[in-house]
Amino acid sequence: MPIQLDHNKTSFIKKQFPITLICDRVNSPANMGSLFRIADSFGVEQIYFCGEEITVMSKRMERTARSTHKIIPYHEEDDIILVIDTLKEKGYTILALEITENSVAIDTYQPNVGDKIALVIGEENLGVSDQVLEKAANALHINMFGNNSSMNVATATAIALYELTKSL
Repeated sequence: MPIQLDHNKTSFIKKQFPITLICDRVNSPANMGSLFRIADSFGVEQIYFCGEEITVMSKRMERTARSTHKIIPYHEEDDIILVIDTLKEKGYTILALEITENSVAIDTYQPNVGDKIALVIGEENLGVSDQVLEKAANALHINMFGNNSSMNVATATAIALYELTKSL
């Protein structure tokens, strides 16, 4: 009978990808905590939480993050455009995870090996802002087959990171 392994007994190889997450007004403590865990799972280098009055640290976030907020570097910034412009200057390709008129299915997007990627994810009700979409090199979406056209931001981020890290 198969025996479930704990994280100390897995054979997964640790790897870090040149991927930065930029959160556009994501403010739910549960989602923030989940994003830390997902970022750790997919070898993300850092997270930016952007927007006025965003507070990352809370008991709920810490419970959900399960200590990954101590591993993944993060920043709290009011001005997302400044963050994007700075990362562009450092050679990052800005990608937005958002359904738009011109968005490309993420499973068809092929980053080049070695590309530095800044993936912008949006708050669940508002999505990625128009200001940010104008700055993005591409908007990527996840093909969905039900009636709904959106999903939880943490779930969508996990799917996106899975697809992006397959190629890097």
